[in-house]
Amino acid sequence: MRVKQVLYWLSTAIFCGIFLYSAFMYFTNTEMIKDFFKNVNYPTYLVIPLAAAKIFGVVLVLWRPNKWLTEWAYAAFFFNLIFATLAHHYAGHGIIGFSFYGLLAIFPSYFLGKYIRG
Repeated sequence: MRVKQVLYWLSTAIFCGIFLYSAFMYFTNTEMIKDFFKNVNYPTYLVIPLAAAKIFGVVLVLWRPNKWLTEWAYAAFFFNLIFATLAHHYAGHGIIGFSFYGLLAIFPSYFLGKYIRG
């Protein structure tokens, strides 16, 4: 049980850290992020709301007020990571980056969280 808890908290910390860093970048380097969104044909008006949603999602994942909200937060993060990884790939940045590492961290966080935290 102890190993599973450590793996859960480690993967959750990495996963949440990636999203908090991403939100921080969206708030502090908004113009750079908007330029990137333009390059991959994503609407730029999503930058600030997406940053706020990332912070809200991290709070939901860590707090887990109920299972339904937690499931939706994980689903939103999963799709965000898929689309971010694809966007980076098609922009020529390669597939390996924070979004790919987030994909690797989300699975143990999600499945071990169901086992450990219920």
